[in-house]
Amino acid sequence: MTDLDIAEVAQRAGVPASTLRFYEEKGLIASVGRRGLRRQYDPGVLERLALIAMGRSAGFSLDEIAHMFAPDGRPRIDREMLAAKADELDRKIRELAVLRDSLRHAAACPAPSHMECPTFRRLLKAAVSRKRAQRPL
Repeated sequence: MTDLDIAEVAQRAGVPASTLRFYEEKGLIASVGRRGLRRQYDPGVLERLALIAMGRSAGFSLDEIAHMFAPDGRPRIDREMLAAKADELDRKIRELAVLRDSLRHAAACPAPSHMECPTFRRLLKAAVSRKRAQRPL
């Protein structure tokens, strides 16, 4: 397979060319040369971009993603880091489920005012307590 032009990589990967240039600047991808003024990439860059996209979707920073590749460009993903991120996502899912349930309750609450609803007040207190617990020391 022949090298791909930056515009083709951008289109196939679903990212703007500026993102590709930024990823290259950060060392996440590398062009294999230029044809005129346009960067050229090995077709394998598409798989690498898919891994980067998956990492970003999971909440990894670009620096964390950069450490998921060996110097030769092959993936070397730390399984402990993946497990820790999965645990973090589980916590976030639980928090979001509570928030969703709170919103549903507030939307359907028969009390004349939310502040008169014991359930809503309990949820409000819990939200404040969680916020305090999350603050760095």
